[in-house]
Amino acid sequence: MEQTQAKRIVLGITGGIAAYKAAELARLLIKQGVEVQVAMTGAAGHFITATTMQALSGKPVLMNQWDDSSNGMAHINLSRAADAIVIAPATADFIAKLAHGLADDLLSALCLARNCPLLVAPAMNRQMWENAATQRNIAQLIADGVTILGPASGAQACGEEGMGRMVEAEELAAEIVAFLQSNKSLNGGSLSLALSPGERGQIQRMDGVKILITAGPTYEAIDAVRGITNRSSGKMGYAVAQAALELGAEVTLISGPTALNKPHGARGVDVTSAAEMFAAVKQQVAACDIFIGVAAVADYRVAQTSEQKIKRGDSNMTLELAPNPDILAYVASLKNPPFCVGFAAESENLREHAKAKRKAKKIPLLAANLAQQAIGADDNELILFDDAGEHVLPRSDKLSQARELLQHLAQLYRQGNKR
Repeated sequence: MEQTQAKRIVLGITGGIAAYKAAELARLLIKQGVEVQVAMTGAAGHFITATTMQALSGKPVLMNQWDDSSNGMAHINLSRAADAIVIAPATADFIAKLAHGLADDLLSALCLARNCPLLVAPAMNRQMWENAATQRNIAQLIADGVTILGPASGAQACGEEGMGRMVEAEELAAEIVAFLQSNKSLNGGSLSLALSPGERGQIQRMDGVKILITAGPTYEAIDAVRGITNRSSGKMGYAVAQAALELGAEVTLISGPTALNKPHGARGVDVTSAAEMFAAVKQQVAACDIFIGVAAVADYRVAQTSEQKIKRGDSNMTLELAPNPDILAYVASLKNPPFCVGFAAESENLREHAKAKRKAKKIPLLAANLAQQAIGADDNELILFDDAGEHVLPRSDKLSQARELLQHLAQLYRQGNKR
């Protein structure tokens, strides 16, 4: 990461087990030239000590606004001197405080009185994350212009596994530094759109909009045990589904084989082959307003599959491949098509191939990335192509990328590009 000059953040730590990651986050940010002032809730002190954070930051840790040695106005003074406030970890309880404007301690009062961007890194049990109340609160924060960093999926301290882990410190540090360098304003990272706060909230909401999403790989059988597939993990498509749900959309997720849990609230349709995915799309597409084709659909299938395992021989074996249906092209060519968004994973000449694909499919928006940098990874860098040109989304975790994509899509959809 490049050095960030003369940037200051307030690092807010709330009471969750992921508070231990805040120590490494502070260290990494300071290493990048960011000045860090730590503020902690009382509950955070049960997980990591103020002494530790003071030693790392080189500044006294603030926990009680009445301890402020200046004029008792720490909740005002701190935000005026900061380029951003980062809450990491942000518990479900603290997120609820932010969403409802509560200010009963120093950190929540600081967030309410701020005049700088607010970034929030959620950390909680997967059931708490998936709870409808938490999802409403997250959606409200996004509508209010707060940038949400994560969460990630994986093993949790409670022994369960799923979405809700705080993003690792190294990834968070990179995200925060990129945010500071880009001088984003309070728009939740929505591609620096020139909007008023009222317009911003309208664009970010997609209440009642029906979105059909394809995700994951397809698997094309050769025989009873072998097949043709690709390395797609499905993470990007599932992140897009999660981001759409946060904005109030009604989501149907048609997924090829993955190891992921479907986002809570999405209607799931499981398929295996490209033909099955095509059939599912044809069944669902008439009811959708927006179609987002994220799935890495195999371009070819074996022309003649074997019901039994093909025995190995000493000579070469030739497989005849037949083309699979082009699902995105089919949807875009319907008489009354939904708003279509395509994805392109290229290994070279990204911009050239992406522009050609958007033109050939005749779709309003296409998101492109380099396959070797994105497949299976937890983060990504996307370039969005539309009639206005290209918009680069700097590398970040896939859920953050999906949220920015949905904000851009919402603007285009709202401006009259509906079906």
